[in-house]
Amino acid sequence: MTSTGSAPVAVVVDGYSAGNFYPAAFAQSGTRLVHVQSTPEFITSMQPPNLADYEANIVGSDMEELAARLRPYSPVCVVAGQDGAVPMADRLSELLAIPTNGSLLSRARRDKYEMIETLRKAGVRCAQQFKSADPADIAAWAERSATYPVVVKPLSSAASDGVRICNNAEEVVSAAEAILSTQDIFGASNSEILVQSYLKGTEYIVDTVSCDGQRYTCGVWQYEKTLLASGKNIYNRDILVDPDTALVAELTAYIDEVLAALDVRWGPAHAEVIVTPEGPALVEIGTRLNGNIHAGFHDVCLGHNQAALTAQAFTRPDAFQAEYGNRVYRKLQPAVVYNAPTTLEGVVESVDESVVEEIRGLESVHTVAAKLKPGARIRPTVDLLTSPLRAHLTATSEARLTADYERIRELKDAVYRLA
Repeated sequence: MTSTGSAPVAVVVDGYSAGNFYPAAFAQSGTRLVHVQSTPEFITSMQPPNLADYEANIVGSDMEELAARLRPYSPVCVVAGQDGAVPMADRLSELLAIPTNGSLLSRARRDKYEMIETLRKAGVRCAQQFKSADPADIAAWAERSATYPVVVKPLSSAASDGVRICNNAEEVVSAAEAILSTQDIFGASNSEILVQSYLKGTEYIVDTVSCDGQRYTCGVWQYEKTLLASGKNIYNRDILVDPDTALVAELTAYIDEVLAALDVRWGPAHAEVIVTPEGPALVEIGTRLNGNIHAGFHDVCLGHNQAALTAQAFTRPDAFQAEYGNRVYRKLQPAVVYNAPTTLEGVVESVDESVVEEIRGLESVHTVAAKLKPGARIRPTVDLLTSPLRAHLTATSEARLTADYERIRELKDAVYRLA
């Protein structure tokens, strides 16, 4: 039904995973929420939205029909709750004639191949690449066009799903065949493979929120990674970077070029960038919230969070631009996100809550989550998705943060008891 309330309305499309932070963020600004569910049933690979947080849930995929059903609410914005929702959010906001990034470059904001090609056309530094549905074609390109290693990945997945670094043609074929035999994390079949030149250097997260073209850099985090013999990366820690550095200025200037090339004028963006010897180069960018967002944690270490900033950008644009427009975050205290790896393999019999409580009781631990339940299979960590434990740490001193991190490393495998 359509509410008669006077408060403004925001629309969240597929509010899975990080999108679950939007209800509280918009509630802070006095904004009601309507949810659009693009599939008849929830996508099972992601944490579902809590529909109790929304005034209504509209199920459908026909853009014109959805826009007609949303118009009576007079929404102020449409935001994507997860990566796969970006094209729908772009098109619905366009049809509703409200602040929008438009649909012309929606594919380039979602499809990793189109994304990099769009940057290339705009003269923005980026990787060399090729795509095909044939693993042999992918391997042939790698042999003739690039220096090993190369990166093989799906076109439209997320969270390091299916990404593999390959050192020869055989590894390329194996990685490509593995991608084609699976679905991405959004449930879509992988029908093509992307291969890119390897970007050598340190990788960073750059999170932004834009308001009518004025960008705010709300966090830069350094990835601490371990490359396995399989060609997959374990993402150990995301480490908050001091904003008063030439590095953050360089990354911000580069991301401004990326946002302009992709015509991102409104809302959040989560970018991954490698600083190569030639300068920053984009790995990929999603016009949605950082998947590792934890609002309370970011409020402590940064003084704000990306979800609340997004709500403000759409509901109080003048105030947002005055406070944040074309600026960079402050670091209130050191912070780390730890995606704990494991070498355990078996079936989880139970979670040792006493160990979880010991971790939770460490001074710098803001939150800790054991991601597996009894009966689940635990396997050695090979990527971000297979990390069985996540902890957010922030403290007033680097020494305290480091000591607590080392203690979690000692305890992490004791969290799970195997059958």
